[in-house]
Amino acid sequence: MMTTRFSNKLSNLLHEEKVEMNLSISTLIEKSLFRGEGQLTSNGALSVSTGKYTGRSPKDKYIVEEDSVKDKVDWGSVNQPITRERFSSLYEKVLKHLTHKDKLFVTQGYAGADPAYQLPIQVINEYAWHNVFARQLFIRSDNACRQTDDTTFTIISAPHFKADPERDGTKSETFIIISFEERVVLIGGTEYAGEMKKSIFSVMNFLLPEQDVLSMHCSANVGEEGDAALFFGLSGTGKTTLSADPNRYLIGDDEHGWSDNGIFNIEGGCYAKCVHLSYKEEPEIWNAICFGTVLENVAVDPQSGVPDYDDTAVTENTRAAYPLDNIPNALENSMAGHPSTIIFLTADAFGVLPPISKLTKEQAMYHFLSGYTSKLGGTERGITEPQATFSTCFGSPFLPLEASHYAEMLGEKIQQHDVDVFLVNTGWSGGPYGVGKRMDLSYTRAMIQAALEGELQASETSQDSIFGLHVPLQCPGVPDKLLQPAHTWDNKEAYIEKANELARQFQNNFEKFSNMPEHVKAAGPKANIPATAKY
Repeated sequence: MMTTRFSNKLSNLLHEEKVEMNLSISTLIEKSLFRGEGQLTSNGALSVSTGKYTGRSPKDKYIVEEDSVKDKVDWGSVNQPITRERFSSLYEKVLKHLTHKDKLFVTQGYAGADPAYQLPIQVINEYAWHNVFARQLFIRSDNACRQTDDTTFTIISAPHFKADPERDGTKSETFIIISFEERVVLIGGTEYAGEMKKSIFSVMNFLLPEQDVLSMHCSANVGEEGDAALFFGLSGTGKTTLSADPNRYLIGDDEHGWSDNGIFNIEGGCYAKCVHLSYKEEPEIWNAICFGTVLENVAVDPQSGVPDYDDTAVTENTRAAYPLDNIPNALENSMAGHPSTIIFLTADAFGVLPPISKLTKEQAMYHFLSGYTSKLGGTERGITEPQATFSTCFGSPFLPLEASHYAEMLGEKIQQHDVDVFLVNTGWSGGPYGVGKRMDLSYTRAMIQAALEGELQASETSQDSIFGLHVPLQCPGVPDKLLQPAHTWDNKEAYIEKANELARQFQNNFEKFSNMPEHVKAAGPKANIPATAKY
């Protein structure tokens, strides 16, 4: 609950004449253009620049060390503590900074499509385009001006206010601070709008588990028969592409909760990557970019106004923010029953993981905690060969609680609802990156369709001796040879050497989960399988 001192100062600010409350998208865009914040593109989207920061600043993210949360938060490099005194000082400075602005834009809405678990939010912005982003990404309020209460979380975004690290106790000019007792997210020193979206996701990752709801960084869709599916995967694994199935209804593309009632989207919009976007490969996203969409850091031809999605001069992290109803097959209420299938996506550049395999509950918990994919040579300075990367629960930057808490909840729900879990490799086959070939998208779609429709249930499987995965021997629409990665390599000894290398990296990464039960630890890969092993 916000203290009286804080609530009075905020209330006074919100009642000033310069505050524009719950403006329509068209009005906000008009004001953005008038204020020189962006330009309209040929497809009607609002193109903006986020300035110095073209992505999140995870090293500048803090949680206030308050009595009610200090024994619950998993403190460390992800969840950095900041004292209440430091937060209070910055809060006062930011509010004073905002009182000198000629205009402020406020929008009210919710996080969480299920009314039983909704979090009321309000967002205060210096920029009109930031308010467009907030109205598109969060669930809009039905009321033109909703009354806030003690449950409301307030985002205060002041990109023009820069912290003084020596004075304010931050690491840089930028800060993203969550106070659970004051129910405030304080953002300063960055224009990157994604900080607003992900800060509320972090808040929900703390609040929902306390209500026995598993919060998840995943996309979700559902079939005509109510058969819901979850898709987990890090950037580059195909999560958004593969969940956007024209034959199924999209529940959401990034953040979901799983309660005793089923699954629900946390957001009201999509924040899709635009790099190399094409109509052929992703027509749903291409068509969703229209008037009301915010395009971040996308190059635009100055004469024609046509976006160039292949231009990465500013950043590869170009983004489009648009409401869910821009997707034709989006589910209107963004809710469904319990999932019958879970897909873990990985882009394995080592070329050793099977294109699809079925996981036991323990293996599902292991791979959920691992959150594996590969970084490719050339994508970052200093990376010349593929490197394994692990992100706990496929979303480590956004988890305030200890990771085992989320994994145990997932295991319980898999068992309770008899969910089929598959690991799908959208990466390389026949050799590592540079030697083998990336998995054909049509084959990946065929495997996922077979998994969703239950066609792999009766398929005979073989257990991989290194990774322990249960690999189908046949899958409709996919060559049998492709299903067994060792069979696609010309040099079997080289395959086993590379598989052992990846297995050891899995094992080294999992050492940090020493508190997990032995049966979960034992569900992971077994390294040092000799080169004489038969495949």
